[in-house]
Amino acid sequence: MPLTRVSMIKGRSLEAKNEIRDIIGQVIVDHLKVPSDDRFLIIEELEKENFNFHPTCLEIERSDELLIVQIFLNIGRPTEMKKEFYKELSKQLHQSANVRTEDLFINLIEVTQDNWSYGDGIAQFAL
Repeated sequence: MPLTRVSMIKGRSLEAKNEIRDIIGQVIVDHLKVPSDDRFLIIEELEKENFNFHPTCLEIERSDELLIVQIFLNIGRPTEMKKEFYKELSKQLHQSANVRTEDLFINLIEVTQDNWSYGDGIAQFAL
């Protein structure tokens, strides 16, 4: 049950944003084993002065085309699955949306099932 936020500096075309959105959504389905109809994805565009990052942290050369992808999802996926997800998302965004691999910052945030309400004031997955 992921919630995905993609943050970037303003300026990308609608077509580029749609491509990024579609790739991220499909890689989540394919590699994090999420149902295909469970897509909640927000693209957030910020003015450059409101998008701060270190351009060379961990000796990775980042540009102003940086994407920060945060995905909130249920706890429990194995590390190998996550590593494969990072690799595949980077590969597909690079190949299909011209995103440099250095310009992709991914953060998975795992939560327990009782941290979700999909509507109606109900915790649909609380045990």
